[in-house]
Amino acid sequence: MGALALGAALLVLLIAAALYLRARPILNARPLRELLLSTAWHPLKGEFGFYPFIMGTLWVTTVAMLIAVPPSLLTAIYLAEYAPPRFLAFAKPLIDLLAGIPSVVYGVWGMLTIVPFVEHTIGPMLSRWLGALGLFRTDNPTGYGVLAGGLVLAVMLFPIIIAVAQEVIQSVPQGLREASLALGATRWQTIQNVVLRRAWPGVMAAVVLGLSRAFGETMAVLMVVGNVAQVPHSIFDAAYPLTALIANNYGEMMSIPLYDAALLCGALILLLIVLAFNTASRLVLVRFLSSG
Repeated sequence: MGALALGAALLVLLIAAALYLRARPILNARPLRELLLSTAWHPLKGEFGFYPFIMGTLWVTTVAMLIAVPPSLLTAIYLAEYAPPRFLAFAKPLIDLLAGIPSVVYGVWGMLTIVPFVEHTIGPMLSRWLGALGLFRTDNPTGYGVLAGGLVLAVMLFPIIIAVAQEVIQSVPQGLREASLALGATRWQTIQNVVLRRAWPGVMAAVVLGLSRAFGETMAVLMVVGNVAQVPHSIFDAAYPLTALIANNYGEMMSIPLYDAALLCGALILLLIVLAFNTASRLVLVRFLSSG
């Protein structure tokens, strides 16, 4: 049993090692600085710059987190502190069901609903309001872009952040609530100043777990983000995340020198990013549990 547990833990290291070995040709042929900071992606010319794809990943992930975190935390607080048992029994399974819907279904839903909504409603509205301030370019949006990808990804993050945050908030000892209420604090003051302060490390861990999930999502984002190899300058611009690059191109044109190694180098970069965020969230959770 110990050997099996150790083997499961070592799988991540084995995957990372396999990706590194397959990515070594591109790492030996091109400086790492050039791979990470170059904007030129022309495989036929031997140019493999990951900067547009890294920035596309960061743009989509940031927009998704900005949309997903506030409603997810407020929902978790309501379910943990305010919701009647009947409502909780009805709503919680439906929220958990969101985590089980396949990514391709989210992608199709995004193409049929979110993309037209961004094109005809959100795009013109934000262009009119924010374009006048110079905050965003006011090019005519097609609907496919960072904003559509962020909206679809935010819906996919809801069940993860809500479930973890709710469990952490509910784990705060009831005695702390009763002591605060006995001192004359209102229910919201107790939640804000006692419960959330105690649960804050766990809540942040929930956010980090959602962030890790956002970095690794592929199919749904691929279908609505536009897939244009450029550095986005607006939430209306099309982007090309690393996950979409790998999914779209791996297995094709592998006769191009270093192309296979370049794509696997992108996979290695993604793995390291997700591993770092998951490790950070785990450390936060351990600290929270040890302090409790």
